Amino acid sequence: MDLKKILADLRQEGERIARAIKALEGTISPRTSKKRRIAAGHLPKRKRRGGITPEGRRRLSLAIRKKKRWAERRKKGL
Repeated sequence: MDLKKILADLRQEGERIARAIKALEGTISPRTSKKRRIAAGHLPKRKRRGGITPEGRRRLSLAIRKKKRWAERRKKGL
């Protein structure tokens, strides 16, 4: 291939890329690039997922008590 032809093709491609970059930069405005702040009174309500049920909390409390009791027994050597 001819060196002049390669250079001409690369220059054309560079011009197309420059035009594409300018077009894309034109679509970005300072107003749309920043997130809008929402007033505290207008925040959407979030649903709480998961969490621990009262029954689960009770079982956890019992398990912690058992763990403490066994730790005390090990200290005494029983």
